[in-house]
Amino acid sequence: MSQEHFIKNIEIKNFKLFKDFKAEGFGRVNLIGGKNNVGKTAFMEAVFINGISDNIEHLIFSLYEIFFIRNYLEYVTEDTPTVSKVLDNIKNYSSISNIRSVEFKAELKNIKKSYRFFNERKEKGEFSEDPEDYDDVSNIQFIDNYGYTNYQLNKVYTSVQLKNKEEFLNNYIKQFDSDIKFFKIINEKPKCQVKNKEYMDLSEFGDGLKDYISIICSLYACENSYLFIDEIDNGIHYTQLDKLWEIILTISKEQNVQVFATTHSKECIESFNKIQKKLQDNENYYFEMYRNAKKDKIEMRRLDNEQLEYELTHRGRFRGE
Repeated sequence: MSQEHFIKNIEIKNFKLFKDFKAEGFGRVNLIGGKNNVGKTAFMEAVFINGISDNIEHLIFSLYEIFFIRNYLEYVTEDTPTVSKVLDNIKNYSSISNIRSVEFKAELKNIKKSYRFFNERKEKGEFSEDPEDYDDVSNIQFIDNYGYTNYQLNKVYTSVQLKNKEEFLNNYIKQFDSDIKFFKIINEKPKCQVKNKEYMDLSEFGDGLKDYISIICSLYACENSYLFIDEIDNGIHYTQLDKLWEIILTISKEQNVQVFATTHSKECIESFNKIQKKLQDNENYYFEMYRNAKKDKIEMRRLDNEQLEYELTHRGRFRGE
């Protein structure tokens, strides 16, 4: 199965915390750890933009999407921002990976705004102010730490239906909670049936189950593409992490999905390494982000399963913690 679309290395410039950042050696599933405020989410956003920007419209969509995700709560009760407002806020973005070069710059010269978009030698200065004019890229998903809305979950569940994977999904859900018989979306609302009772709203089961289902559905939706999961263990009890990682490693391989995920949890890192060793799956890596005080820059180091095992058993903590 071809992995030509996998992002193997990336250079990020002039984006949020990153002035000149380089990282390489990414595999199929990549878990990112490190201290708070070291830039894990910003890194995910930068890779997301690079991966999605196969044309200028998708570049603009991705810039808007990551801004909206970061500021979602602000716009729950307010009108969504125009595209130019978002671009003015972001100001700069530049990345070069093994698959493409992407650049955006908002400038103000002589009281006149200009916007420069660069992708595969294409530039465009005109764009629509209405975010509705930009098509969503359904096979590249970003699950933020707030999780999916019902609309987003409905969208990725459609892929499960199209692939006739409903039975697989229900079997995975039963591993999470043996009392749940079926999951369905009824009248655009996600619901679960517990044994012989009526279907209940998914929200009644807590955020953990919704996040679990969202990740599984997204893995099917992102075939031959990318899935980004910020704070992957958010809402998931540590006793469920082994099941979750086994599902992610199994389906990502089956569907040829490159996964990037962040975590703050040592239990999550231990579970990730335990399961990749159990499955003898050597296409995955843990990456630690940290600030190099001497160079005053953010750096990243890669650990394979043997190196990670040594860190976990001998050091007990990471340089980035």
